[in-house]
Amino acid sequence: MVKRARIVAFFILLLALIATVGSTSTGIMNKINLGLDLQGGFEVLYQVKPEKGKKVTQETLKSTASALERRVNVLGVSEPNIQIEGKDRIRVQLAGVKDQAKARDILSTQAKLSFRDFNDKVMLSGKDLQENGAKQTFYDNSPAVEVTLKDANKFKNITQTISQMPQGTNVLAIWLDFVDGKDSFKKTDSRDNMISAPAVDKIIDSKTVYITGNFKVEEATELANLLNAGALPVELKEKYSTSVGAKFGEQALHQTIEAGIIGIALIFLFMLVYYRFTGFIAVITLAAYLYLTLLIFQMMHGVLTLPGLAALVLGVGIAVDTNIITYERIKDEIKLGRTIKSAFAAGNKHSFITILDANLTTLLAAAVLFQFGTSSVRGFATMLIIAVLVSFITNVFLSRLLLSLWVQSGFLNKKFGWFGVRKADIHDLKDSKDPFSMPTRFDKIDFVKHRKKFYIFSTVVTVIGIIFLLVFKLNLAIDFTSGTRLEIKADHSLTANQVNQELKGLNLESDDIVLSGSDNSTAVARLKGVLNKEEISKVKNHFEDKYGSEPSVSTVSPTVGRELAKNAFYALLIASAGIIIYVTLRYEWRMAFPAVLALLHDAFFIITIFSLIRMEVDITFIAAVLTIVGYSINDTIVTFDRIRENMKKKRKIKDIKELEDIVNLSLRQTFGRSVNTVLMVIIPVIALLIFGSGSLTGFSLALLLGLICGVYSSLFIASQIWLDLKEKELKKKGTLQTYVEKKKSGSEPQV
Repeated sequence: MVKRARIVAFFILLLALIATVGSTSTGIMNKINLGLDLQGGFEVLYQVKPEKGKKVTQETLKSTASALERRVNVLGVSEPNIQIEGKDRIRVQLAGVKDQAKARDILSTQAKLSFRDFNDKVMLSGKDLQENGAKQTFYDNSPAVEVTLKDANKFKNITQTISQMPQGTNVLAIWLDFVDGKDSFKKTDSRDNMISAPAVDKIIDSKTVYITGNFKVEEATELANLLNAGALPVELKEKYSTSVGAKFGEQALHQTIEAGIIGIALIFLFMLVYYRFTGFIAVITLAAYLYLTLLIFQMMHGVLTLPGLAALVLGVGIAVDTNIITYERIKDEIKLGRTIKSAFAAGNKHSFITILDANLTTLLAAAVLFQFGTSSVRGFATMLIIAVLVSFITNVFLSRLLLSLWVQSGFLNKKFGWFGVRKADIHDLKDSKDPFSMPTRFDKIDFVKHRKKFYIFSTVVTVIGIIFLLVFKLNLAIDFTSGTRLEIKADHSLTANQVNQELKGLNLESDDIVLSGSDNSTAVARLKGVLNKEEISKVKNHFEDKYGSEPSVSTVSPTVGRELAKNAFYALLIASAGIIIYVTLRYEWRMAFPAVLALLHDAFFIITIFSLIRMEVDITFIAAVLTIVGYSINDTIVTFDRIRENMKKKRKIKDIKELEDIVNLSLRQTFGRSVNTVLMVIIPVIALLIFGSGSLTGFSLALLLGLICGVYSSLFIASQIWLDLKEKELKKKGTLQTYVEKKKSGSEPQV
């Protein structure tokens, strides 16, 4: 009897979900803050340099960050991101800022106002100004800045002293960021930081002082705002910076969204065709996953970066893995001869722990990425962490709730085709108690017979890879080597010689210019030196005037480059150690060791290919490798979990052949899941590679190589190494050796 109430409840939930998503998704998308790589803007990492004899304290960093925030408010930038990093650094991210050169100047200018006499002696400083006591005004019909002093009597005494000095020396020079040893009124070529130097020929008894200096109204307003924001208590030195032109950001956003839509649509189509009705349930839960992920990200006031957008798209492939693990297990139970209801219950029970283990290892890799990554990589890690947690909720609990309404209604009874199972594949439950007697679609594949050949193949590839790395080395980006990277875009084809000539006109030179795009309209040039803010501004203005598009510029100091390389190494080391510990605790060290060995094998393979094809290795490459570390372990864990389950069912191991049969059976049972899940992740990765932003090419290619290699290592390396280790363990215990001796007596040893 069909219980229609449960089916009605399903459609009520579905309509509620559609209504909620349809009515609120646009508002959520509009509220999400886009990173500078998706809308243009710049990011700079400052090192705080205190005054001589003083140390940088947390209070100093906090006051400096506050002063920077006040200056950002002057610029009118929405949602600035200012963070203190470490003991002496502050990172500033300004997305969507229109005039990057002006913003850079306002941020880094200390704005230390000083009034000095002819001998450069300080008579007044910014500390003598009243709070918010500066404003733009006019003096003699010219733009000026009016400042209000705290003590009129002090200013009266100063003007009295200076007015008595000889003609020509009775000046009160007004300086902004006077540099001792460099600036001086006495030297006409050392007055770059001087605003004006009015002569004082009478005593002035007033709190109000007018600063004039051939200002434009905008300049006078900017100076007044700077003075009100307050002087920085320290000097700031740029250690790392990246700026993205608005056109680059807009193009990256549109391309990546287009790639994401294509990839996600193909995943939905595959799930519907291959898994039938359960695929339909998966599509509903995946849509809920996307909605909730974006909602939580928006509520956290997260900044969506290009890698973060890639993580969202990639997360769909990872999220569908949860459904596939469950649905494949339900299909297995149906084939054993169980009813739909009992197959549903058993499939959910057996798949839950596997899904939990797989998600926890991915979370581990994402957490390591967040700890050691830069801001854009942290955006990727944040989105990945949210994606894993939300996918677990939606694709475990919501998926099971929706499917259970149909299963418990009785409507699906004997409708095995709705689960993608043919009647010919279903066996009698009485004959299916022994899983080792049950055929699979992949019985012709012997995964363990040729394991030594796979060992040799992987060893040869590894040795060749080492040789390639020693000879060709890695094509390291400026993230790890320091320098400057220019990405120049034109509305027509470019040549390397043409770009080089333009750079030479700016007194710059590059021996590494790479053209990209279908019509070679984009050029990437690497410079050995680190450009300062004035040089960056000059480069940006030149190419914007020349080609109509502001170039993207990134600079990395040698110090930061070394730190990024060190952090990348630590990230891989900690992720590997964490996985070893976790898998050892959940399973055994004989599974943990080959799991990590397989991951290192995958990572090394990617590195070798990148070395061979001379693809640039940047910080997002490390994010890709760690993502593979987190994702590939899923496949291995699913296989090991099935091996452990089949070991319990077998209980007694007679000889090495039976141990091999366990591994073969486990791999055959999970082979369909392995292929389908990697396919689901490869689809969005290929979409990103073909249709996504060029900035994601290296990232996407590393993921693609890693995913393919990860399936190979899970199927042909990790499980086989466990087999050999287990064989040695049993031989050492005497289990396998004593069986032949005890066979005649009829006793069989247990594992």
